[in-house]
Amino acid sequence: MTSDLVHHGKSFDGKPLGFGTLSIHLGNGVDAETGAIRRPITLANAYALPYDPSDINWSSSDVNLYTRNGHPNQRYLEEKLARLEGSEDAVVLASGVAALSATFTTFLNRGDHAIFSDTTYIAAYRLLNQILPEKYGIETSIVDTSDPQNVAAALRPNTKLVHIETPANPTLKVSDIKAIADLVHEHGKKTGVETLVSVDNTFNTPYNVRPLDLGADIVIESLTKYINGHGDALGGVIATTKARTDEIRFTAQVNFGGIISPFNAWLINRGSVTLPLRIRQHNASALAIAKHLESIPSVRFVAYPGLESHPHHDVAVSQLARPDSGFGGVLSFGLDTDHDGHNRFVSKLNVITSAVSLGHDESLIVFLGEDDERQYLYPPEFHRGFFRLAIGLEDTDDLIRDIDHALVAAGFAV
Repeated sequence: MTSDLVHHGKSFDGKPLGFGTLSIHLGNGVDAETGAIRRPITLANAYALPYDPSDINWSSSDVNLYTRNGHPNQRYLEEKLARLEGSEDAVVLASGVAALSATFTTFLNRGDHAIFSDTTYIAAYRLLNQILPEKYGIETSIVDTSDPQNVAAALRPNTKLVHIETPANPTLKVSDIKAIADLVHEHGKKTGVETLVSVDNTFNTPYNVRPLDLGADIVIESLTKYINGHGDALGGVIATTKARTDEIRFTAQVNFGGIISPFNAWLINRGSVTLPLRIRQHNASALAIAKHLESIPSVRFVAYPGLESHPHHDVAVSQLARPDSGFGGVLSFGLDTDHDGHNRFVSKLNVITSAVSLGHDESLIVFLGEDDERQYLYPPEFHRGFFRLAIGLEDTDDLIRDIDHALVAAGFAV
């Protein structure tokens, strides 16, 4: 006999439950058939129809019909993420890029104008700088959003979306979400045109920063990174109002086919349970390593919002969601050397892996050379080549020792 108890992450006395408790219980429950206290993976691509299916909306995402329209594992994860982000609803798609493109193509039409951060993930940059203008007649402006007045100066009567990536990948610039949201929404009141503010929060996760609490309309996360946390599944989420997620599902999920697979949704739901534990470790190690790198003579610069030397440190501090939040697990730095010197350093690392991505259990480093197509948008110190270092969950001292050993072995002073 199975229990009818379902874990909804609800408080018994009205006192809000903590982020860690919600991460464990939201999206979980008891399987009605087996009594398992973990949601099963539902791998079916079609579901039984009622006796008379003639009045079914075949594009509906509200019922189990066809997996492209939506499926149980997706919905369990959406329930959790909406609560963690503080949104009315959330829609989970196949990747972070799917979430970005879904946001842009759902809320922008021919003749509309969008503003976006001058440093963004490469796919967002290509979508907004090239694909949407050339193929769909959408006007876009690249703006240094770390200064809100640059956003104010770029607003037009037909501006429909301001997209912020903060901290920016890979320069770690920080944008003031509240200041930008306030001025954008005031502009919308004056023009009578709703202008939305979307924030790519992948580097922070809702543990460190909750953009919707700061006035943003839409928050986007690449679930592939920290929320999954294990480097084994792709996914993306858009958290916003139910009215907007309905639009996104119809456009990007049902008709563009951007659905996440049940297995990936299950993997990400499983990984998200330990998000707060992992993020605290990422935060602590990244700050310690950033401070250590600043002390090394052969390190030319270090970019990390947790450092007091970071130009946007105060803004980053003001946006933290909770007392034990931090500044994420990604930092960038450059050595006082040439192209080959940077590669020589990486070749001497033994613990840190040379690979793209971030948010994994293992630390990952990638050398970004002098010919990056976005190089002209980066601060000057990035123009001689640099590293993006995504700190993992290894012992902090082991990571520091690995960096120091590689510097010495590559011929640099420590």
